[in-house]
Amino acid sequence: MTQRTRTVRFVAAIAATAIVGSFALTRAAIANEIYVSNEKDDTVSVIDVGKLEVVRTFAVGMRPRGITFSPDQKYFFVCASDSDAIQVFDAATDKWLYDLPSGEDPEQFAISPDGKRLYVANEDNAVTTIVDLETRRVVKQVDVGVEPEGIAISPDNKVAVTTSETTNMAHLIDTTTFEVTDNILVDQRPRHAEFTSDGAKLWVSSEIGGTVSIIDMGKRKVEEKLTFQIPGLTDDVIQPVGMKMTRDDKTAFVALGPANRVAVIDIAKKKVMKYLLVGQRVWHLAFSADEKLLFTTNGVSNDVTVIDTTTLRPVKSMTVGRYPWGVALKRTN
Repeated sequence: MTQRTRTVRFVAAIAATAIVGSFALTRAAIANEIYVSNEKDDTVSVIDVGKLEVVRTFAVGMRPRGITFSPDQKYFFVCASDSDAIQVFDAATDKWLYDLPSGEDPEQFAISPDGKRLYVANEDNAVTTIVDLETRRVVKQVDVGVEPEGIAISPDNKVAVTTSETTNMAHLIDTTTFEVTDNILVDQRPRHAEFTSDGAKLWVSSEIGGTVSIIDMGKRKVEEKLTFQIPGLTDDVIQPVGMKMTRDDKTAFVALGPANRVAVIDIAKKKVMKYLLVGQRVWHLAFSADEKLLFTTNGVSNDVTVIDTTTLRPVKSMTVGRYPWGVALKRTN
């Protein structure tokens, strides 16, 4: 090897080290955390976004499913379904503070954009429970369809949505009067609801129907349905559940359950661009703060898959507890 070759390689090595170091510093600067509820273990696992590793696990109530943070990031909430409670924790210490009244068998919930109210789907008694977070009291229980599950609040805080698995409807609730204003029929077993950032459209996933219904909120009706076809898989295993959309409303990601895939959708074209292979029985999704990473909970393989949203490639899987279900981002800066 000549001296020139040694010098070139040395300079290249220094440059590569600088790039890696810069990347590590960037990742460290956005070292937020992802919280994952483990349904069978009655625990929550916490993933460091910068390190991409599980850094701690702690006990919560029985059969935790839905999990979310308050808008100010001071608290996080866990649906302890078999404890019939919404548990409230201090986000800085992970310490349990108190339980909120929730109705029977809470599964998913949503916090209003102003952080004042909690809307809970109660699967066993066909109601949506609305809790005032300041007084910690139930404001109203609204009758909806049979086996309510999905919950979403419009960006303008005017409409709450509950999806009912057996009635196969999205129920729109006026957040001022607490009255159901519309019952919109979708496909079988609707699981999850997501608004676009402008509130103009509502997406509802139907697990058994195998579709995502796109609802025009101005007209209050389904304008289009997305379907999914994966070579080598039968339609019955393609079961849309959790969804996430980028803030710019350009791309949507849909978890397809036992298909073990996440569908990547061009929102403007309403077209599937790609299917990404993840763990077994993918449930729900959460972005990192910069939306460069997407985390999926894989219920049967007991792990979380990390997807690079720029390259649209899975980059890592991490073992968590048994039956990971819910997932939420904690911003630490």
